[in-house]
Amino acid sequence: MVETIEQPASPARARTAVRSDGARPVRLREVDVSTSGRVRLSIEEFNRVLGGGIVPGSVVLIGGDPGVGKSTLILQAASDLAARNTTVLYVSAEESAQQVRVRADRMGLDGDGLFIHAEIDLDSILAAADQLDPGLVIIDSIQTIQSADLESSPGTVSQVRACASRLSNWAKPKNIPVFLIGHVTKEGTVAGPRVLEHMVDAVLYLEGDRFHQYRMLRAAKNRFGSTNEIGVFDMADSGLREVRNPSEVFLEERNAMAAGSAVAVTLEGSRPILLEIQALAAATAFGLPRRSATGFDTNRLHLLLAVLQRRVGMALGNHDVYVSVVGGFRVTEPAADLAAAVAIASGMRDAPVPADTVYIGEVGLSGDIRMVQQIDRRLQEAARLGFRRAIVPARWKATSNSGLDELEIVGVKTLREAIVTIPGMFGGRDADPEDE
Repeated sequence: MVETIEQPASPARARTAVRSDGARPVRLREVDVSTSGRVRLSIEEFNRVLGGGIVPGSVVLIGGDPGVGKSTLILQAASDLAARNTTVLYVSAEESAQQVRVRADRMGLDGDGLFIHAEIDLDSILAAADQLDPGLVIIDSIQTIQSADLESSPGTVSQVRACASRLSNWAKPKNIPVFLIGHVTKEGTVAGPRVLEHMVDAVLYLEGDRFHQYRMLRAAKNRFGSTNEIGVFDMADSGLREVRNPSEVFLEERNAMAAGSAVAVTLEGSRPILLEIQALAAATAFGLPRRSATGFDTNRLHLLLAVLQRRVGMALGNHDVYVSVVGGFRVTEPAADLAAAVAIASGMRDAPVPADTVYIGEVGLSGDIRMVQQIDRRLQEAARLGFRRAIVPARWKATSNSGLDELEIVGVKTLREAIVTIPGMFGGRDADPEDE
């Protein structure tokens, strides 16, 4: 708990904070939308997450762990716009202008329209922006900006809220987009009050493990597009590079003959992505077996283990189970349940899963395989990458124009049926697992 004393703003400053664009109530059909065209970047993965580009007048909050590449990605976007004769104001409140220049030189960026302003005072920042009249303003970071109207230190609840409010009120009448970079807590959420996320138009998170080279950009909130889209980047010495085909990247090092590996087809917005899910089951030396998941929901893992033990008859109560999604990717949708369960069963019985098979479906508590959305699109992506067999829910029916003639589709009603399709899983015969 931190005590903060807020001083009321002077009448003159209070008047300047109020929008003075002569706004009045108008009919919806009379609203002018001629200035609502998006500004597209050459970074298509960024455009995808933003919903098609930068909306004029929008305020976008970008969060992520320290060192994940937030400033690098924003600097690349700023340099891209500056190279197209758009003036960009980059407010560096944490680093000096020399540090930003060194990073830009290392990344090979050169934009004459990119202006660096090392300042933390909000009044000075807005004055410089009014004088420069930029096409984009970047604040790095919002937790280090302070307003002279308040006596509290930068980063406090009152300062963050007041600075974000004034920046939003300044940007929207001028149709100037503003990017705010925010710190995150140890749980991975934006630090500070939740009201900050309500005040902005979009909240983006740049995720990734420092030990993996791939970064994922997700939208937690987006008033101008979908929150289900994802952008994939590769961290290199020259900055973040786009990964146009994540499925090939995540599967390129897969060992087709290894047990405990299965391929899932997850859907991120409009993009199907094929992922390898690995599992390992080892006899525990203690009375309480351990369950660990990396990139997979631990609660879903416990559910799948219970279903495998109760409905399939696998004795997992005395085994440690580890599940990992290869490449540092994080799976959130239930469509990967079937692949994860098959990988666990494969690792338990040491029976490799066919390398040309993908698994799509949600596992219910009764052991049934349930439908998921847009199976056609998932199967088309699998066929394009060379897979020849797919295990899907039995209720799904292919349409005449699905274009899946080269893909063998096997419909299963239960998890037991899906596991029996693996050669050598139960002594090479299609027997009931409980008969083993």
